[in-house]
Amino acid sequence: MTSNAPSQCCMAGHLHEGRASGEIQELANISTYIAYPPDRSTKNAILFLTDGNGHRFINAHLMADQFAARGFLVVMPDLFHGDPIPVDYGPDFDIMGWYNQHLPPRVDPIIDAILGEMRTTLACQQVGAVGYCFGGKYVCRYLKAGKLNAGFVAHPTMVTVKELEGVEGPLSIAAAIIDPVFTTANRHESEAILARVDVPFQINLFSDVEHGFAVRCDLAEPRQRFAKEAAFEQAVAWFDRYVKE
Repeated sequence: MTSNAPSQCCMAGHLHEGRASGEIQELANISTYIAYPPDRSTKNAILFLTDGNGHRFINAHLMADQFAARGFLVVMPDLFHGDPIPVDYGPDFDIMGWYNQHLPPRVDPIIDAILGEMRTTLACQQVGAVGYCFGGKYVCRYLKAGKLNAGFVAHPTMVTVKELEGVEGPLSIAAAIIDPVFTTANRHESEAILARVDVPFQINLFSDVEHGFAVRCDLAEPRQRFAKEAAFEQAVAWFDRYVKE
């Protein structure tokens, strides 16, 4: 593994305040949050692969809207068949039991169907993907010719060596200094693999933050807020270079 199994840190964090401007729609019979850029263009798009809190999580909505405001169509599908980690999870919530109900045989068909709709019905010409925590694994799985043009992941979970070795396009990674899932050793291993694979890559390490910071940090803490906003700008810069035509 180049990132470890999910743990409590994959659920902890803070709710952010704001009003979403996108909409939940059915795409390929999958509940999907869609946010359009100001010009309503679908040419350059981002597939948003969420953490375990799923596609109805306000933090994810606000981030999708931010990407849309920067010129991308954003498509965020329900990866969990209506079974995300609840925001108000209790102390007895079994994260590994939940995770084992959402393995690639159940998730891959969702992504295949959504990408198919993006490339046809929505007429997307260039598609990048962001993946946070749970979603990071699937950015790596799908970063291949004909599927994704570029990828960005933050604090990824359960990425295998084979998946990372299989990437065929530019990959950017945002990491936290405190992270039992994407550890220092995992990060260094990922660097070595990506150097061998010989694709464009970038790994940014942020101090003062923990796993989940790019989605669920405490915005009242200036250093955490800075790291979250910097990771977002990292993703935008990556897609401006490798997705926009």
